[in-house]
Amino acid sequence: MTPPTPLRLAYIDWMRGLACVLMFQTHCYDSWLGGNARKSTFFMWSQLGGTLPAPLFLFLAGISLALVIGKLQQKGVPPGQIARTAIRRGAEIFGLGLLFRIQEFLIAWGWARWSDLLRVDVLNTIGLSMMLMGVMCWIVLLLNSGSHTRFALGMTGAAVGMSISLLTPLLWTSWRPRWMPWPLESYIDGVHNLGEPQAWLFPIFPWTAFAFMGLGAGFFLSSDVARKLGAATFVLAGAGGIGLIYLARWLDARPQQLYATYDFWHTSPNFFLIRVGLLLVILAAVYLWCRWGAGQWGFSPFIQLGQTSLLVYWVHIEFVYGRLSILPKRAVDTRTASFGLLAIFISMVLLSILRTRLKGRGAESRGWFRGQLKTN
Repeated sequence: MTPPTPLRLAYIDWMRGLACVLMFQTHCYDSWLGGNARKSTFFMWSQLGGTLPAPLFLFLAGISLALVIGKLQQKGVPPGQIARTAIRRGAEIFGLGLLFRIQEFLIAWGWARWSDLLRVDVLNTIGLSMMLMGVMCWIVLLLNSGSHTRFALGMTGAAVGMSISLLTPLLWTSWRPRWMPWPLESYIDGVHNLGEPQAWLFPIFPWTAFAFMGLGAGFFLSSDVARKLGAATFVLAGAGGIGLIYLARWLDARPQQLYATYDFWHTSPNFFLIRVGLLLVILAAVYLWCRWGAGQWGFSPFIQLGQTSLLVYWVHIEFVYGRLSILPKRAVDTRTASFGLLAIFISMVLLSILRTRLKGRGAESRGWFRGQLKTN
């Protein structure tokens, strides 16, 4: 069902598919569990797992963009065109994010608030991240044209990501841009129209930092040194991730704090470093799983979902949170919700397969049509 995928891409698709599955379970249990089930330890761990999908999607967007830019560099594409490619793709995803909000508003017509149209969701942030990364790469490529260009791009990406994380606590509190209209301020701190930053939204600060860290990781993974090291590169990345986790925990335990208001779970740079460390560990584990484990044995539903992650994200929301929800919201027990999650998982895999097959047939049809034109 899923065509053979080169190892260098399989781990990215598998990791993106993992993000989809974590997203499904988070959304399903959050939408459907009710009563005492919402107070259980199981629900707590389910929602804790829900802190990973958005960082995974953003981190992988950065890695993927680094690989694309690396290929364009090898072809001798000028910096301006490379930047336009990244910005154009980011604008497409941002536009899809706006379209998604319009769709959800129309489906929920009658009880949806008009302000939902301006909510900053993860698709908006992925699009903005790609546009910002495109601008950063353009500047770096203009200033660096030698053999160390990829190193400069990677280090700059990581530095920008860390800077965004360090600025987040200030931009959510004492440096809040209150002078902005709330639809614009919400892209900075997720304030929406509620008067204070909301943890359930995805503003530039801190979320784009994950994409920039992924960009830095992507340039490192595609460097000549990393290629020579092979699998050892990912082992080193995983070890570095563990080191980041311990470093962040050590910093968090210090009595001295940089910020007057410290919110570990939402704006803390230490929590950001812990999640980046986890992303690197997951990256290493998934790569090794795809290389020496069962990651690519036969059909992989994770790789399949990863290849159509945007589609399954778009569709599953309506069957979990929307009017077409397959189970009553906040009214079932864990067992029933788990069966619902299984139904969502299977249906999304089938939808993904259908999308892949139709896309392939579309390409074959276009090829046949062009051949007929040449013949005639």
